[in-house]
Amino acid sequence: MSAELPIAIIAAGLMIYAAYEDFTRWKIPNAVVLALVAAYAALALVRWMTPQEGDVLAELDGMRPSLYGDLAAGLLLFLIGFALWMIGMMGAGDAKLLFPVGLFVGWTLLLPFAVLLTVFGVLAYLLLKLPIPLRLQFVPGVLRLDEIRKTGKVPYGVVIVGAALVVMYGTYVGG
Repeated sequence: MSAELPIAIIAAGLMIYAAYEDFTRWKIPNAVVLALVAAYAALALVRWMTPQEGDVLAELDGMRPSLYGDLAAGLLLFLIGFALWMIGMMGAGDAKLLFPVGLFVGWTLLLPFAVLLTVFGVLAYLLLKLPIPLRLQFVPGVLRLDEIRKTGKVPYGVVIVGAALVVMYGTYVGG
């Protein structure tokens, strides 16, 4: 087991909590975003303290995550989220969440993350537009979907976290 895996598991748990809060209350607590940034700082420290053979070449080749690439991805996603928040298309919590998600996704996996974000966004759209089967209408999560459908406010944190978790799984567990 890599030394990075426990930190990635903690970050995944924090992301799942953020998605849950966004789904149930349309709020992503600042403490969760800050905890994710702190978890990434711990991850960067672990990477720095445990160099592996060939790291310099791997970083130059773009195969191993680098601090600069991770920061660039986090800032790019945050700026996009901030712009979407400014024009009223996304909540402030979702925009803030994009920064630590970008840190964990990193520059090298930004494209797969964007593709997954698009796929999960389309699935969320369909879930909110398609009729709910009668026998499922009183299940608690489905009741919440109906509330979301009526307000038109979308908890994008759920979509963001879903895409991030798939990419992170490939990075920290499957890769």
